[in-house]
Amino acid sequence: MPVHSPTPVDVAIIGAGPAGSVAASLLHARGHRVRVLERQHFPRFSIGESLLPQCMEFLEEANLLKAVQANVQDHHFRFKNGAAFVRGEQRSTFDFTQKFSPGWGTTFQVQRAPFDDVLAREIERQGVPISWGHEITRVDISVAGARLQVRSESGDTYMQEAGFVLDASGFGRVLPRLLDLDRPSGFPLRTSLFTHVEDRIDSGSFDRDKILITVHHQHKDVWFWLIPFANGRSSVGVVAEDGFFTHRTADLDARLKEIIASDPGLGQLLGNARFDTPAREIRGYASDVSRLWGERFALLGNAGEFLDPVFSSGVTIAMKSASLAARTLDRQLRGETVDWQKSYAQPLQAGINTFRVFVEAWYDGRFQDIIFAARQSKEVRAMISSILAGYAWDTNNPYVRDSERRLNTLYELCRMN
Repeated sequence: MPVHSPTPVDVAIIGAGPAGSVAASLLHARGHRVRVLERQHFPRFSIGESLLPQCMEFLEEANLLKAVQANVQDHHFRFKNGAAFVRGEQRSTFDFTQKFSPGWGTTFQVQRAPFDDVLAREIERQGVPISWGHEITRVDISVAGARLQVRSESGDTYMQEAGFVLDASGFGRVLPRLLDLDRPSGFPLRTSLFTHVEDRIDSGSFDRDKILITVHHQHKDVWFWLIPFANGRSSVGVVAEDGFFTHRTADLDARLKEIIASDPGLGQLLGNARFDTPAREIRGYASDVSRLWGERFALLGNAGEFLDPVFSSGVTIAMKSASLAARTLDRQLRGETVDWQKSYAQPLQAGINTFRVFVEAWYDGRFQDIIFAARQSKEVRAMISSILAGYAWDTNNPYVRDSERRLNTLYELCRMN
């Protein structure tokens, strides 16, 4: 049933997750009329729970950081200062405060349901309207603007007119689907299988201020994450190509428990864990698009491109895209002629490409051999620590400016030693 269409806005944002909230707050603060359309109701489950320090800069820029800090205790956000890697008997730890790039060196590990809810409620408090339970079913974009056909959860439909659309729908990928922008990712099809547990890890046997990444004891391209929260619970998951899961039990809970128990180190660490939350599975999560922007629209975060969860880069890329898009769009809405390719797509892609080099090197083993090398330069570790902390756009860092060549050279040096 059609209903009366709401007032046209300058910017319609699809999705109230981190990218949508950051973009909405920035544009609203600059005086633009913004409306967020969110298909679900918050709080709702999501992964991407280990933030990177670079995120703090974007939260601060968007006047959202104080709201996060005010909710640390209520929602069990856990202080995070680095990452630990384990491969068999080898261990390597990165302290993000000892990094090459300036800026934040600490952040939080969060359950995304309350974290995303905090951001969304804060932008509502700032004055940004959010239409909860409203799904985009069609979009018409022209030089004059955009018309979004929206369906509410009660089944009513209406048209939302906007001067510009930002798609922050994450894995929902609304505009890529409706505008036929999807293209195959260059990464192999991988699956992540995960859950939340009451971890019951003995005090002192695990640094809860860091994410733990464990390489499978038999397969270098299979890895586990363990993300501790502040309430004795953790997020735990395994990532592998589909073939790794072949011939295993179809029951996701039993499958995940079996895989974790089969790894000597992680199996012992979680030996007393209580698996009290149904396991979930995401298959073929890597995604790409033919373009990140077009006439009257731009894609933010996972709606555009998602690489891999191994370095927890997803939320950082989402917030970076929101920051870049908001700046570019603000200029356009004020009457400037802007080049979206130069102002948005190229700078965003530069950091994504840096992450891509390190993700590819992780799976083929080069980066693993680097971080587990016996002899390591303090200066080089600081440069790598910066990238692991999310500073993939800092071109003062040689491992950002010339990622592939530098990484290959470092790998050869590690092999010689």
